[in-house]
Amino acid sequence: MMSDVWSNLKDRLFFSVEDVAELKGIAITSAHVLCSRYVRRGIFIRVKKNFYVLERNWTHYGTRDFFKISNHLRTPSYISCMTALSYYGITTQVQRNWYENITQRHTVKIEAGGALFSYTKIAPQYYTGFFRQDDVFIATPEKALLDAVYLNSLGRYPLDWASLDSERLDIQNLTALLTAFPENVRRRVKEKCRI
Repeated sequence: MMSDVWSNLKDRLFFSVEDVAELKGIAITSAHVLCSRYVRRGIFIRVKKNFYVLERNWTHYGTRDFFKISNHLRTPSYISCMTALSYYGITTQVQRNWYENITQRHTVKIEAGGALFSYTKIAPQYYTGFFRQDDVFIATPEKALLDAVYLNSLGRYPLDWASLDSERLDIQNLTALLTAFPENVRRRVKEKCRI
């Protein structure tokens, strides 16, 4: 039975109990039992309720795969803060197996398979400045910085300014996005980025 599961699921980034039931032609209750059994045996990784990944795939996933999983674990959300800044090469801080996201839903952390997916709620008026790139929703470099600075100003996020290379930011885009943020954020960014 494992070879059937492998051949049917190996090309999926993630899957649900319903996917297993459909692929195997079994009842949902039986698929729940099968998934639980395979999680115990280390064949499936249960990332959250009804969200599974093949362990074989998980160990070979790259950054983009984990970004896609991040986007799907909590919707709506987008990759931001140091995760995005590291991806763009704007910070020397390299976060291994830590994926920071901004969401409009409540703040939560999801741990699975040695990875941590962090979701921080932000006010609706600041839920902007991201785009879709190869099926991943990610902040622009400038918005990733502003998210980090804004959350830091609220005491909700540690920010290491010394690790940032602000020379690599698009100052025009940064200035345009900055107008929506509170004065203390604008002042801090202008001082640190010399704009």
